Amino acid sequence: MEAETKAILKELRTIRSDLDYIKSHLADSDMLLTDDDVESIKEAEKELKAGKTKIVNELLSD
Repeated sequence: MEAETKAILKELRTIRSDLDYIKSHLADSDMLLTDDDVESIKEAEKELKAGKTKIVNELLSD
Protein backbone atom coordinates (compact mmCIF):
# COMPACT_ATOMS: atom_id res chain seq x y z
CA MET A 1 0.00 0.00 0.00
CA GLU A 2 2.78 2.45 0.86
CA ALA A 3 4.47 1.80 -2.49
CA GLU A 4 1.23 2.62 -4.32
CA THR A 5 0.86 5.86 -2.38
CA LYS A 6 4.42 6.88 -3.25
CA ALA A 7 3.80 6.05 -6.91
CA ILE A 8 0.62 8.14 -6.92
CA LEU A 9 2.38 11.07 -5.27
CA LYS A 10 5.21 10.86 -7.80
CA GLU A 11 2.70 10.86 -10.67
CA LEU A 12 0.85 13.83 -9.16
CA ARG A 13 4.13 15.77 -8.92
CA THR A 14 4.82 14.99 -12.57
CA ILE A 15 1.36 16.16 -13.56
CA ARG A 16 1.79 19.35 -11.49
CA SER A 17 5.09 20.01 -13.24
CA ASP A 18 3.50 19.48 -16.65
CA LEU A 19 0.64 21.83 -15.77
CA ASP A 20 3.06 24.52 -14.62
CA TYR A 21 4.89 24.22 -17.95
CA ILE A 22 1.66 24.46 -19.92
CA LYS A 23 0.47 27.49 -17.93
CA SER A 24 3.74 29.30 -18.52
CA HIS A 25 3.46 28.77 -22.28
CA LEU A 26 -0.20 29.69 -22.78
CA ALA A 27 -0.88 32.81 -24.79
CA ASP A 28 -2.35 35.68 -22.81
CA SER A 29 -5.87 36.28 -24.12
CA ASP A 30 -5.29 40.05 -23.94
CA MET A 31 -2.52 39.67 -26.51
CA LEU A 32 -4.75 38.10 -29.16
CA LEU A 33 -6.61 40.20 -31.71
CA THR A 34 -10.15 39.37 -32.70
CA ASP A 35 -11.39 39.70 -36.28
CA ASP A 36 -13.13 42.90 -35.21
CA ASP A 37 -9.84 44.27 -33.83
CA VAL A 38 -8.05 43.54 -37.10
CA GLU A 39 -10.83 45.18 -39.10
CA SER A 40 -10.68 48.28 -36.88
CA ILE A 41 -6.93 48.54 -37.37
CA LYS A 42 -7.29 48.27 -41.14
CA GLU A 43 -9.97 50.97 -41.13
CA ALA A 44 -7.81 53.26 -38.99
CA GLU A 45 -4.86 52.75 -41.36
CA LYS A 46 -7.07 53.68 -44.34
CA GLU A 47 -8.27 56.81 -42.57
CA LEU A 48 -4.71 57.78 -41.68
CA LYS A 49 -3.58 57.37 -45.30
CA ALA A 50 -6.59 59.39 -46.50
CA GLY A 51 -5.71 62.20 -44.09
CA LYS A 52 -8.95 61.83 -42.15
CA THR A 53 -7.08 61.26 -38.89
CA LYS A 54 -3.72 61.86 -37.24
CA ILE A 55 -1.39 59.82 -35.09
CA VAL A 56 -1.86 60.67 -31.40
CA ASN A 57 1.81 61.61 -30.98
CA GLU A 58 1.45 64.15 -33.78
CA LEU A 59 -1.53 65.72 -32.01
CA LEU A 60 0.40 65.99 -28.75
CA SER A 61 3.36 67.70 -30.40
CA ASP A 62 1.17 70.36 -32.10
